Amino acid sequence: MPQYRRSFGKGLLVGAAAGIALGAAELYGRRSGRQLIDWRFAVGVALRTCGTVPPLSSAERVALENSYRAVLERIEEPIARYTSTRLPLQGTEVRVLDRPSWIRTNAGNFQELLQPFEQFYEEQARREPAGGAAVSGVSRLALSSQIGVLLGYLARRVLGQYDISLLGREPVDAGKLYFVEPNIRALETTLGLPPDEIRTWIALHEATHAHEFELHPWVRRYLNSTLQEYLRSMVGELADGAGNGRGAFGGFARRMVEGLRDGRNLMQAFMSPEQQALVSRLQALMALLEGYSNHIMHQVGRGLLPHFAEIEARIEARQKQRSPIEQWFLRITGLSMKMEQYVLGEAFIRHVIEARGVDLLNRVWDGPEALPTEDELRAPGAWIARVEAAAA
Repeated sequence: MPQYRRSFGKGLLVGAAAGIALGAAELYGRRSGRQLIDWRFAVGVALRTCGTVPPLSSAERVALENSYRAVLERIEEPIARYTSTRLPLQGTEVRVLDRPSWIRTNAGNFQELLQPFEQFYEEQARREPAGGAAVSGVSRLALSSQIGVLLGYLARRVLGQYDISLLGREPVDAGKLYFVEPNIRALETTLGLPPDEIRTWIALHEATHAHEFELHPWVRRYLNSTLQEYLRSMVGELADGAGNGRGAFGGFARRMVEGLRDGRNLMQAFMSPEQQALVSRLQALMALLEGYSNHIMHQVGRGLLPHFAEIEARIEARQKQRSPIEQWFLRITGLSMKMEQYVLGEAFIRHVIEARGVDLLNRVWDGPEALPTEDELRAPGAWIARVEAAAA
């Protein structure tokens, strides 16, 4: 089972925003007064593609949520002992979801993220005469379907999720821990290992995300502000294209072709240099967050779970069984990039701890200036030298 299925990271939403910007540029060029995305239709597509499983009763949800809270209580002390930090997990909100509930929750996340594009498109549509409605309706349907298929695909695979509110108003509520029960049950059946160990294995990763965000509130603010700056840049480019009459779609397309010709990947080719720099910052942070959680899960899990090695080995074996179609889907949606974050971030964390210990690693949480860059993630010694020089 691919590692991304444990968590639904916001790095994926960055890729989605890029794709929607391209679609918005094309749609605007066809002048429709409708909304950019039909969210009701997108959710309907997701519900039809997520597969049919028996719904959870209210009693089942309550019992399962109590069970997961007990798991959090058991892992709080081992996590604190390893990280030299403590976050009381008893107060963390826990929700057990089925696939439809997960889809509706994360459709709201997508809608919140993409609101700047919706607002821009609505403003432009009000200023321009209607025309080409049939063609733009097809494009709108395609955009909505793409989001629906993506949500439906993920709903079949996500096991756990630490959900934070991005782009929302301050003050912000604490994050929530979600467990997608049908997928967890399917994994238990497939692996044939003790269910309580599998659930603890999942909870370790997501609970560490709670540590990252709740103990260090600046992390959410930094992620939020960088993401907003990225979205403003995208929308600003759309507005410039609309204002000069040339249209943004052609500019996006030309830049993409030139970038691909220069050897950049699809996502990099789409973006301007400013946008690439912002995404580099986001990617570095996401790699750190995911790598840190993975490392804690491995180190603490080995001491807690008798079958930990078997869980990891069987997950690894399943991870190598993706079909060519699934591999292609992961590339075009940006999910493969998320899986690379796990590997890169965990290698950085492991190197720093082996070289200097957990105390120096915890310096990454001192503030934005202490975060490793993407280059430093690939060369941890450079980050260690910079941090130690700053301390000296």
